[in-house]
Amino acid sequence: MNSEQLEAPPKPERYRSLDIFRGATVAGMILANNPGSWSAMYGPLQHAKWHGVTPTDWVFPFFLFAVGNALAWVSQRQQSQSNFTVYNKILRRTLLLFGIGLFLNAFPFVAWNAEQQLELKSVENLRIMGVLQRIALAFGCAAIAVRLLARDGATHRVGIFAAFLLVGYWILCRVFGKAPDPYSLEGFIGTSLDRMLLGESHLYRGEGVPFDPEGLLSTLPAIAQVLLGWWAGVTLQRARKDEGILGRLLIVAVHWLLIASIWQLEFPMNKKIWSSTFVLHTSALALFALSLLIYWGEIARSPGTAIHHKMGFGFQRLLAFPFRFFEAFGKNPLFLFVLSGLVPRAFGLVRWQVTSQSAPAAWTSPLPWIYKTFFVWDGMDPRLSSLLYSLAWLALYGAIAIWLDRRRIYLKV
Repeated sequence: MNSEQLEAPPKPERYRSLDIFRGATVAGMILANNPGSWSAMYGPLQHAKWHGVTPTDWVFPFFLFAVGNALAWVSQRQQSQSNFTVYNKILRRTLLLFGIGLFLNAFPFVAWNAEQQLELKSVENLRIMGVLQRIALAFGCAAIAVRLLARDGATHRVGIFAAFLLVGYWILCRVFGKAPDPYSLEGFIGTSLDRMLLGESHLYRGEGVPFDPEGLLSTLPAIAQVLLGWWAGVTLQRARKDEGILGRLLIVAVHWLLIASIWQLEFPMNKKIWSSTFVLHTSALALFALSLLIYWGEIARSPGTAIHHKMGFGFQRLLAFPFRFFEAFGKNPLFLFVLSGLVPRAFGLVRWQVTSQSAPAAWTSPLPWIYKTFFVWDGMDPRLSSLLYSLAWLALYGAIAIWLDRRRIYLKV
């Protein structure tokens, strides 16, 4: 037996950058979902109309990738636990996340009607799917796949399964989609499937027709995205925290980016149908972003390294606050995301009439009033007003996140 065989496997190092990365994605989701006006937004803060990718389109897939990162640490701790215990935890968390998503869709359970009276919302029109529901299903299926395929520590079977999901999804869309364009809103096979299984009245209507961007079929590639994030987490667990591991991650990211760039000539990048090329493209960018965070947040700031001395005290302090800000978000991501969804819905229940000499009487509520009173100024670009309003809310949620972190209050599912 040689010396290598006598050595105990190294204990996986905890990466603070994973919390920062996850927190930055949650902050991005809050920023994108709370503009002052949906009609006044800078281009990068808008979602692509259909095909194509904007920076805002990166945020949700980055979060799914971060879910996979966290799954790597969770599955590592669960290796010695029984299947019953592990599957029970997975099922419980999946159902709880899905239930919270349904609750968020239904809240506040009443709505203003045309006569400006509150009436109960109809369950017949309740949207079933949503962001949290997609996270729940993608996490649950990915966690089961990891348990079944990687219990002995092998990662290649999980990689093959992720590739199977991405390629299989493309084939389903291509073969069963409607001519002349299987990747269009009406041609996409997932549209028909969701209408059949969920019912038109339970789908999102933001596209003008019943269509759900977090539908059932497009959850398949989302599962693959979580598995790619899991692979990144496992790779970080098994390597030293140095430039070598970052080089490996960046090489893989370049390969994913090349595959997506070539494949998108046939299967366009599209967030709303969560195309396989969109998964590879955003996963590659997530790897780039995560590698950069690990380098600047942990490796470069490690005392004794050459880059640490070159950075200087001032530059280190400059990085400290944003890292601290996003890290706090990353420690309570679910709570902050749900809170950011509940607050505007709750404030929307309060209404009053406002009158103006130049316009007829109209109804308003606290948030539109705050926006128009404090953020809309004469001569200011309305897009800037909308952005400043979003940043103000982000700062408020950031203060809550930091307050919770300082008191070590972590609300998890």
